[in-house]
Amino acid sequence: MTDSEIKDEGNLEPTLPFSPRVFSEHLLEWYKLAGRELPWRQTRDPYLIWLSEIMLQQTTVAAVIGYYRRFLMRFPRLTILASAPLEEVIDLWAGLGYYARARNLHATAQELVENRGGEFPQAVDELMMLPGIGRSTAGAIAALAFDQSAPILDGNVRRILCRVFALDELPRSGSADKKLWKWAESLTPQHRTHDYTQAIMDLGALICTPKSPRCDQCPVESLCLARSRNLVDMLPMKTPRKKIPTRHQLALLLVNRERCLIQRRPPNGLLGGLWEFPGFETTQEEPFAAIRQHCAGRRSISEVRLLGHARHTYSHFHLEVDFYRVDLVPYDGIAEGTEQWLPLVDLEQLPLHGAHKKLLPLIGA
Repeated sequence: MTDSEIKDEGNLEPTLPFSPRVFSEHLLEWYKLAGRELPWRQTRDPYLIWLSEIMLQQTTVAAVIGYYRRFLMRFPRLTILASAPLEEVIDLWAGLGYYARARNLHATAQELVENRGGEFPQAVDELMMLPGIGRSTAGAIAALAFDQSAPILDGNVRRILCRVFALDELPRSGSADKKLWKWAESLTPQHRTHDYTQAIMDLGALICTPKSPRCDQCPVESLCLARSRNLVDMLPMKTPRKKIPTRHQLALLLVNRERCLIQRRPPNGLLGGLWEFPGFETTQEEPFAAIRQHCAGRRSISEVRLLGHARHTYSHFHLEVDFYRVDLVPYDGIAEGTEQWLPLVDLEQLPLHGAHKKLLPLIGA
């Protein structure tokens, strides 16, 4: 049992070895001098805050800033986002990853406009009823937009608390999760919650980083149990990595009169709504036969040649792609359903998903 736990009727309940007021005061003083200037700060508009929080889920600030600005140029208000086609939202999101966030963003905008008068609820439990908003995101919106005393527990805060309280458990375990939320709630002040929430996120991003944390610059170093016990580099405990499977795919550049066939993926599911080259997963050793079989009954082929290979890692698997150019006997091609014929010169502007984006340089090879 650590110093940060006491036994109460057979259950481990987290308590604090220091004053929460001292923790927040140190953090807020540091934030006044070291806080980051970001495009979504200096606002209390819940639409802008919500958008930034959704984009920042599992994504770095550096990757988000450009997307955030472009998104607001097209969708400056909630009502405009709600009325836009989902496909347009996904196209603007392309490259940011975790595309369910874009679908949930669109669904939440529609829910707010259609059923809540275009207004965000202020309570955490009501925010959590909206698509794509979990407890931590709801807490961030409540704190940053409405100055509610709501805790957050994003990746940065989880790491900070694991170190401050020297938590010797896997940080995503059920037991650890309960303790971390209890600590987050205890440390969140009743006043200046907006600044405190920004400050603790900045502490994780700038000081209490995953590797090589700057403990000598940390405003709460004197309160950190991991620092005093020389455990900083060992915490949070690392979750054993699972082996990621590899999938193999043939992707086809079907060319007809300097135009190629592309298709949009179904709106739901993996990479929903993004564009890709036609193709199929395969374990066959004879690719040319597989390609001809895939195209049989649809088009006449004049030539097939391998352009190259690409490899891309998604969250749960690696994708290895063999890319073939398939020249078709010229005909008046008519796209069907989600397919579209596009001039080869326009492919660079297309929001392809990650693996197929890597195929573009191979086209001129």
